[in-house]
Amino acid sequence: MFLNHSTVQSMNPIRLLFLFCFLCFSALSFAAKVDTLDIPSAVMQKNLRAAVVLPNSYAKGNATYPVLYLLHGGGGQFSDWLKQTPDKMLVHKLADQYNIIIVMPEGEKLSGYLDSPFQKDNQFETYITKEVVGKIDNTYRTIRDRKGRVITGLSMGGHGALYLSTRHPELYCAAGSMSGAVDLNRKKWKIDAEFAKRITPEFERILGPENATPDLHAANSVINMVDKMKTNGLKIIIDCGVDDFLIEPNRELHHRLVYNNTPHEYTERPGAHTWDYWENSLPSHVLFFSKVLKQNGIVVP
Repeated sequence: MFLNHSTVQSMNPIRLLFLFCFLCFSALSFAAKVDTLDIPSAVMQKNLRAAVVLPNSYAKGNATYPVLYLLHGGGGQFSDWLKQTPDKMLVHKLADQYNIIIVMPEGEKLSGYLDSPFQKDNQFETYITKEVVGKIDNTYRTIRDRKGRVITGLSMGGHGALYLSTRHPELYCAAGSMSGAVDLNRKKWKIDAEFAKRITPEFERILGPENATPDLHAANSVINMVDKMKTNGLKIIIDCGVDDFLIEPNRELHHRLVYNNTPHEYTERPGAHTWDYWENSLPSHVLFFSKVLKQNGIVVP
């Protein structure tokens, strides 16, 4: 509905109130739905949750839907993508625009989205790839095949998305990273000594000492997995802000992927490690994924 200024001026207050209510109702009636889902972990013996955004069209038929797994960053939690972006409806809009289910699982403050050999309460690779994916596929009408499943995330979640998709190509057809911590060697990050000192114990808790043999920090860094990425043939999208403290590891990952001829999309944009940057980044990832899904023959009526 389009109204010009003169039309609005000619309306009486009651009609204006009615119009306002109508427009609000219309907006709400076409909004994506958000579920908060309990997904307990048997492998870690603890209760965790995930946010699930269902497109408005989901309730109108019996079609199956592709799924985007959207991971949060270090120090965050599963609800970050719904609460921290300047536009609080960003994920809802993308779910509606592309007819895709968006799942935001819990990764805790610094899990790395990996299975720690030292901590039984940090088995997040198993949790995401088996327990979360299984729960989502058994709860919603999803396309239960890699051709309809994609994954991306920010910072720790960017590393997690590339890490999980590289190690489990049978689950995902495409993966992305926004401002990803793609090299777990903090000496490559542009951070001050105080910040490095504060986070080092968290990394050593799950991966052991940095200079140990074998060096699990290097072994679990996706920057060292480029040959496996090439073999897998997944579609990959990576971006990072030019003022981000993780820009150099992202550039190095890009250079290594170019060197070994791994097809990927890489972008640098103005911006830092901020929610303003990620709000601008996410729509480009979902657009990229939508093209991959269409190539896979995934079309939701």
